[in-house]
Amino acid sequence: MPLLMLFSTGAATEPVAVDRPAPDFQLLDQHGKTHRLADYRDRWLVLYFYPKDDTPGCTTEACAFRDDVLQLRRMNVGLLGVSTDDVASHREFAEKYHLPFPLLSDRNGATARSYGSLTRIGPMKFARRHTFIIGPDGNVARIYRKVDAKTHSQQVIADLKTLVVPATAN
Repeated sequence: MPLLMLFSTGAATEPVAVDRPAPDFQLLDQHGKTHRLADYRDRWLVLYFYPKDDTPGCTTEACAFRDDVLQLRRMNVGLLGVSTDDVASHREFAEKYHLPFPLLSDRNGATARSYGSLTRIGPMKFARRHTFIIGPDGNVARIYRKVDAKTHSQQVIADLKTLVVPATAN
């Protein structure tokens, strides 16, 4: 088990937990624009990690988020996909499937590692399919470590409706 933890998370860091601050990041999207956690302060954010551009499960998940993006926008929720693929790969993937949201390149895996989402198979490293809902205060509100690519977007939206609506009803 300790060996698995070494490969999964790298150096010892405080684990990501609900009601704790989300780890900061600074990553480039498919257009070369820098995104930071602070850019989403004062609004909800869905940060989803996925293993690889243009693979079956990742395409299914990305296209489901694409199809549901208007629901997220109506709730003023940001959406970011993150993998260890490079900017050019993200650009091709986003163009091929008309993805209207940023895909962030975490080439060295540092952001995935800070969220406990980095894994390795031999020399290859990639992000696990994990999602985090981050509140306007910068704290993690929900963590999804077991994700079904087909239904995940709707699960996230259902949970956001319980989180966002009560927060804005005041």
